[in-house]
Amino acid sequence: MTIDTTGDAPPIVPFLKRAANGLPYLAGSRCEACGHVFVGERTVCAKCAARDRMVAVRLAETGKLYDFTVVHRSFPGVKTPFVDAIVDLDDGSHIKGTLLDVDPDPKTIAFDLPVRIVYREAAPVNTGGKPYLTYFFVPA
Repeated sequence: MTIDTTGDAPPIVPFLKRAANGLPYLAGSRCEACGHVFVGERTVCAKCAARDRMVAVRLAETGKLYDFTVVHRSFPGVKTPFVDAIVDLDDGSHIKGTLLDVDPDPKTIAFDLPVRIVYREAAPVNTGGKPYLTYFFVPA
């Protein structure tokens, strides 16, 4: 599926942004005191408790699979099984999402699997509504 760069598809989460050219990216915050990187906007560092030392950053788009589960039951209209993953991004942040393009068999999925983020439009489940922009992980 192609990425909608016109800005019509709303992002599914507030930390999914669009650059001036319309291309999507994940936004985060980096603490200037300790250097820790978080997903989304923050005003206080959860690692060192520094206040007003957070700066906006683009999150890394590559990382490694930290943990996962294979989901066999979900909302009506959501195809199962699928792999729900936690990824350690290369900038030190951690994020949860769906891992695509892998066999959803735990025996075939390697921890520390290199992954990258891809952006796609997805239609809301069970509605004829407008698609939204979301992110997924795929093997790098």
